[in-house]
Amino acid sequence: MAAVLELVRERPRSLVGPGVGVALVLALLLNGEKGQGSLVIGLITGAAYSLIAMGIVLIYKSSGVFNFAQGEFGTVAIFVLFLLRANDVPYVLAFVLAVLAAALLGFVVEVGVIRPLFDAPRVTLLVATAGVALLAIGVQVWLGDNTLRNVEPAFSRGDRVRPLGIFLSDQRLLILVVVVAVGALLALFFRTNLGLAVLAASQEATATNLVGISVRRLSGLVWVQAAVLGGLAGVLLGPTESFTPGFVTSRYLILGFTAAVIGGMTSLPGAVLGGVIVGVGEAIGAAGTLGDAVPGGGFVITFLLLVAILALRPQGLLGRST
Repeated sequence: MAAVLELVRERPRSLVGPGVGVALVLALLLNGEKGQGSLVIGLITGAAYSLIAMGIVLIYKSSGVFNFAQGEFGTVAIFVLFLLRANDVPYVLAFVLAVLAAALLGFVVEVGVIRPLFDAPRVTLLVATAGVALLAIGVQVWLGDNTLRNVEPAFSRGDRVRPLGIFLSDQRLLILVVVVAVGALLALFFRTNLGLAVLAASQEATATNLVGISVRRLSGLVWVQAAVLGGLAGVLLGPTESFTPGFVTSRYLILGFTAAVIGGMTSLPGAVLGGVIVGVGEAIGAAGTLGDAVPGGGFVITFLLLVAILALRPQGLLGRST
């Protein structure tokens, strides 16, 4: 106990993350069966947010760019999945091709938009990514329309397990599995020589170029990786609800950015933690009395969490001070 009190006195801000997590979990568990079920849904929804957040962090970590096109990688992927399934392409093949389509879009955006503006001010690149998102949404509307679409989930069973009194479908469990697998793969990647080169380029681009490593080529790799993460988010989230052009951007992008900022814009583990916090916080707002009184209660709680965490740790929970 003395050691804990000493830690609180010396590094009070280091306890912000655990304190927030414990408070959110207790708030839902004490809200009865409804709150306990919302905790499960919040954790899974937060895992989905973390896929968006990790893609945002990858781009920012490598180049300092806020990528507003991240959501459209996911929207393009779910539309490709929808079109392929409509033409009776087997689900696994359609799933893989949809994610590859997102990766291709990421490569095209990097080569066609980001690389020509590589030395431009960061705000110029930010606006360029927003323009890419608007163009993608416009093309989706032009090729189709704004009607709601649906695509069947990868697995149809909706009652595989029942933690804390709520049934979970195989599709939602798949989201958890994918997030864990992606996190492990990224951790392994950044231990390889190529991953270390990406980290070096993000920290000191000039020195990286001087030792013969092309920072611009590494930028292409990172954009493809971020696009794959966005594509995975799209094909995993799309089957859980109806979608329209701009689906991932309008529904998940802001929450993904919030998760990235809460966790720390330079930390991939922070993106996962931030996603979980946002998902559970949103569940609290929807499950409690605030959700009954205010239609957007989940967003209110998310906003309050963001302000409170940044007031105590401006760099985010796992971000580094600059």
